[in-house]
Amino acid sequence: MVKKLEDVATVPLTCGACKKRITNVKGTAKFMCPSCGKYPIIRCKHCREIVAKYKCPGCGFEGPN
Repeated sequence: MVKKLEDVATVPLTCGACKKRITNVKGTAKFMCPSCGKYPIIRCKHCREIVAKYKCPGCGFEGPN
């Protein structure tokens, strides 16, 4: 499991909501969990546009909203 944002580059990037591979896809977002700050959240453009929910694997935080 990826624990740091720097480690994201060493594994294939997949959207946390739809699980599609997003390596080198425009419009993706990568950020650390806004609650615990320990796990990266990776989102594809489509899931961002439809406001699909994501869940932090560490603390269980769900977003957006």
